[in-house]
This record gives sequence, C-alpha cells and structure tokens, in this order.
Amino acid sequence: MTQPFELPHFYLPHPARLNPHVDEARAHSTAWAREMGMLEGSGVWEQTDLDAHDYGLLCAYTHPDCDGPALSLITDWYVWVFFFDDHFLEMYKRNPDRIAGKAHLDRLPLFMPLDLSAPVPEPQNPVEAGLADLWARTVPVMSEGWRRRFAVATEHLLNESMWELSNINEGRIANPVEYIEMRRKVGGAPWSAGLVEYATAEVPTAVAGTRPLRVLMETFSDAVHLRNDLFSYQREVEDEGENSNGVLVLETFFGCTTQEAADTVNDVLTSRLHQFEHTAFTEVPAVALEKGLRPDEIAAVAAYTKGLQDWQSGGHEWHLRSSRYMNENAVRGGSPWPGCTGIGTSAADVRALLATAGAMGAPPTPSGQWGRLRSHTHVPYQKVGPSRIPDIRMPFPLQLSPHVDSARRRLRDWTERMGILAEGVWDEDKLRAYDLALCSAGLDPDATPEALDLSAQWLAWGTYGDDYYPLVYGRRRDLAAARLTTARLSDCMPLDGAPPLPANAMERGLVDLWVRTTAEMTPEARHTLKHAVNVMTESWVWELSNQFHHRVPDPVDYLEMRRATFGSELTLSLCRMGHGPAVPPEVYRSGPVRSLENAAMDFACLVNDVFSYQKEIEFEGEIHNAILVVQTFFGCDYPTGLGIVHDLMSQRMRQFEHVVEHELPVLYDDFQLPKQARAAMATYVADLRNWMSGILHWHRSVDRYKAEWLSRRTHGFLPDRPPAAPVLALR
Repeated sequence: MTQPFELPHFYLPHPARLNPHVDEARAHSTAWAREMGMLEGSGVWEQTDLDAHDYGLLCAYTHPDCDGPALSLITDWYVWVFFFDDHFLEMYKRNPDRIAGKAHLDRLPLFMPLDLSAPVPEPQNPVEAGLADLWARTVPVMSEGWRRRFAVATEHLLNESMWELSNINEGRIANPVEYIEMRRKVGGAPWSAGLVEYATAEVPTAVAGTRPLRVLMETFSDAVHLRNDLFSYQREVEDEGENSNGVLVLETFFGCTTQEAADTVNDVLTSRLHQFEHTAFTEVPAVALEKGLRPDEIAAVAAYTKGLQDWQSGGHEWHLRSSRYMNENAVRGGSPWPGCTGIGTSAADVRALLATAGAMGAPPTPSGQWGRLRSHTHVPYQKVGPSRIPDIRMPFPLQLSPHVDSARRRLRDWTERMGILAEGVWDEDKLRAYDLALCSAGLDPDATPEALDLSAQWLAWGTYGDDYYPLVYGRRRDLAAARLTTARLSDCMPLDGAPPLPANAMERGLVDLWVRTTAEMTPEARHTLKHAVNVMTESWVWELSNQFHHRVPDPVDYLEMRRATFGSELTLSLCRMGHGPAVPPEVYRSGPVRSLENAAMDFACLVNDVFSYQKEIEFEGEIHNAILVVQTFFGCDYPTGLGIVHDLMSQRMRQFEHVVEHELPVLYDDFQLPKQARAAMATYVADLRNWMSGILHWHRSVDRYKAEWLSRRTHGFLPDRPPAAPVLALR
C-alpha cells in the first residue's frame, strides 16, 4: 500500500539505547500474555501479532537502564495497554457500542484499589485479568501519592476511550486544542511517565504537582502522541477508520494536504520537545531550589527527566522497526554517506545538524527546527496598530445588570480605599477606561447589587495584579521579588484563621475580597477558590520568566497557561459557587465539563488577545499574545496570524456548542443525574454563555484597547508619582 505522505525529518536530540535484557523481557511477556488469555482464542491477537509488534523491543529502547525484572514488568504493562486498545477497537469501536463499552470501562477501576488489602472482582476477560495481575505486582513499591497519580493516569487512559468512541459515533473530527488535551489522556503517555518513575526514581512529593514537573510530563506526552500519529496515520485513518489522529485533525482544520498536515504535526512535535528542554534546564532547577530538595531528591528528578528523554528516543527507534506502523523510507539516524558507518559518522550530515540547530535558511515547513531560534528573535515595540477586529460570532444574546452604574461608583471608592490608585500603576483615567463594572454586569446580569460589587472588585484586583507584575517586576527584572509577592498573596487567603496584616494595595485588596467572599463558604470551597487565585498569580511569574528569557512561548503551552493568566479558573470558580451541592464534584471533573469550560475559557482568552494586540505588542513590548505566538511559530505576518487565531476562536465556540448539544446529555445519563442536578448544570451553562457574551461586549466597548486612548497614555509608571517599590514582609 502506498504511504499517504513522506515521513518528515524528526528532531532527535538524544541517541536511542537498547536495554541488554531485551530477550528476557520478550520471553516473559509472551508467556504472561498467553497466561492472561490475550493470544490464541482471544479474538484479538495471535502469537504472530505479538511477535510482530515486539513490545519487548519497545520497552528495551524506552527504558534502557533498568534491570531485567523491572523491564519484564514494564513490558507486561505495555502488552496489556496495547491489548486493551486493540480489544476495545474490536469489541466496541468497529461496530460502535457505547453502552457495552462504558460497562466494560466502569469495571476496570475495581481492579486498581489504592488499598492493596481491598478485594477485587473475579476477572471476566483478558483485560481485567491482566490489570489485576499488574496492579498487584507494581504498586506495593509506590508511595501513596505516587500510587494515586498512577491510578488517575491509568483511569484517564481507560475512561477517555469513551471520548474517541463518541466521536466515531458522531463521525466527528476534533479541533486541534481539544485534540491535544484529550490525546494526552487517551494516548496514555502520562501513564507511561508513571512507568518511567518506576524504572528510574520516584518524583518527590514536594515538586510532583508543580508546573515544571507537570510541563515535563505534558510535553513528553504530546511529543509521544504526535510522533505516534505520524507513524500510525495509515493504519488508524485508512485501515481502522479512526478519526482521532493529529495529522487528520490538522488536515481538516487548515484544509491542507496530508503532507502539509504531517509536516505541521512534526513542527508541533519539535516545539513540544523544545519546550521540554527549556523547562528541564530553566524551570526544574528553580523549583528544586524553591522547594528545598535534598541532593538525593534532586538526583531523583534528574533521573526521571533523563528517563523521559530516553523514552522519546527509544520510542522513535521502535516506531521505525515495528510492523505495526508506517515506516517506509523513514529518516533514520546514522551516516548520510552510503557505505560509511560507525561511531561519529552521523555528524557528517551537516545539513541535518544545522537544521536541527535552527541555523539554516528559510524552513521548508511553517516552523520546523527553525522555531527554537525564532521564538527568541521577536523585536518588541513594533508599530502594528490599530488592532484588526474580525467578525466574531457570538450566538448568545447579551444581558446586562441594571445595577451597573452604582457598581461603577462603588468600584471607584473601593480601589481608592485599597490604595490601588496610589502606587503609580493605575489612576482614575485608567479605571474609567477599563470600566470593569461593565464587564461584571455582562458576566452576571442577574446578580444582586452586592454580588455585582464583589464581582467587579475581583475583576479590578485581578486586572491590577496582571498590570502590576510586568510593570514593577518586569521593568526591574526582579523575579525573586515577584515570587515573594506571589507567596505573600497566597498567605492572604487563610483556609482558617485570620489573614496577615496587608503590606500594599494588592494584599489589602485580596484580604478584603477573601474575607467577604469566603464568609459563608465550606472549607472545600475555600480551598478551590484559593487554588484558583494561586494558579493565576503563579502564571504571572511564568510570564515574567519568559519575558526575561525573551522567549515567545510554545503554542500549546501558551494556550494552556493563558487560561491561568486571564484568571479564567478564578471566574469559573466564582460561577460554580452559586450552584450548591446539587452537582456532584465528579461531574465537574469529567471530560465533557472540562472540555466545555476550556472551550469557553479559550474563546474569552483569544478575544482578549485579538483586541489587545496593539496594546501589548506596540505599547507594552509584550510577548504573551496568541497572534504573536502563531506568527512566531508559523513565521507568518499579522493578518495571517490573526486569521488562524480567529479560526481557532470560532472552533472553540463550536466546541462549546457541541458539548452542550451532544456530550452533556450523555454525561447526565451516565451519572444518572436527578432533575435538580440537571437544572443546576443548565444554569451553569447559561452562566458560561453570559460569561462569553459579556466579555466580548466589554472588549468592544471599553477604551482600554482603543488606539486613540492608547496613543495618549503613559504605559510605564505614572509620570506624576515615583515608582512604588513593593513592600514585602519577611516570611
């Protein structure tokens, strides 16, 4: 069969190495698969299938340094996960049967008890038998936190298969943002990262949940999955009828050829590997220092990071050799000269060496290896304005609170009382131009006057902080002070007890808002709100770090962090509070609801980037804007970048509508939600609609983003007062 495209030149910074225990792992996994009932008689695999796929070789390449017993156990896990995937395809995807597929998946968590003394059911098929055996053999060596992380990753791997099955049932191809998010869970690379921990060293609890370690895992996951999509396109799309493949997603989104889509997928893959390296070399050492890790804990993080790198190189080598994938004429490492082999000859390929470094001329694809250099070459303060505003589709009608005028007056009094207008960052003209009460009036049109005041003041506080960090700490290049400020702000939100004495306007405003907002909250709701604020303030430090490195972010990292920098989690947390206990927490944690919220957040963030382009690029020298990120990644001009962002914004709105129409009804049935909970969710959906329409109306109305207002304003400290140094108490 002719290949649908030529495989691209892959970025491979680390050579693949082979574990010497490969034959032992092959023999053990074959015997184990037969014992579990996965071979002859399973209706899925024969011995020849297992031999051809050669999962022993996969694991020997991806875990080159572990001992024989560990490699055999890891190989058993991969035999199981690929059997699960093929079994699910044969049983529930080829002739789509969602009900039976869900029943199958619902039983599997029963075989993964966190308490190993808990009884498990009698396995009814090879998938259940294999999982029960592997779980009992693997998790005893894990700490409780590690065991929980591994269980969550395994459940995601299993449960999100329903998302793929639902898309097949609808004949629907995901959009790029949705695809990358869901592919992480469906593809199982976060689960693979857990096995890397098993093969190397456990990640210390103090840093396991931090952004740097999360980004290592997510970039590892994205690169693994996108690489697999390139090699498996022919099997999945042309043979199996799958529509969950990154090449197909981009082919559909951009309306381009399969070859162009494949090259773009490789560009995203390369960008994710660059992001991995950037995080490993800059953010991981910083968080290790911040958390005070011991030398042995630092060594564990280093071993885990190296294990993830080994997986990338080894996984690529296996894809080149496995009969499971399309790999004809694939670009391999080694000598570029016929007949010249041996150590060192790969360095003779000067063109590939320069391309990998990003040092050759115009790239053959939108980003390619050139992207690493291009992300550091943006020239700030370029003349770009005025911002070009496309026709933005808004299917939901605008509603405004009748209390908006009184909220404006009280917001002005509150900001003055908190000292926000006295620190050299804001004045009354800026406050009027931002008109944050108007934004709240659209977000929550049914709010009482008191609730509207609180909403407007939260927006003012968040917007002020977002302006304050780059102006005060960015101009001074003082990341240490920014981190200390962020820690102090977290202390201003005690889960119990009294907050500390505030030292500046930001602390004063946050203490006031926290006390008034949480007065009637449960401890769990307080924890959720505090986490949402912490996510936002910590994301401002991430922006500063990129600014200091003069680095335009990777597109995937940017879109995900943009939700945090925009304060989306905070506003959604405040939205949820009005719905009481009617909606179970697991519904909010479900894939469809997260997809719904992420679509709404992304739409709002992209709206902001479209309107704020001139303000940020021309007047503030900012690098965190989706249009600039797209321009940098694809090497295109402003109109082209705007067109891509506009398309993505439109896709996110369609994604929101799709989830409401197709996925939420199924979710309600899956959870057997009563009428009260369904009504609460309907109200929450209405809140999200108001949130999007209110944000769009606010951007269209206020002066904050208009060229005339921007051209007459000072964009540094206010000229009539000295720069306010942050007053920070010692911790």
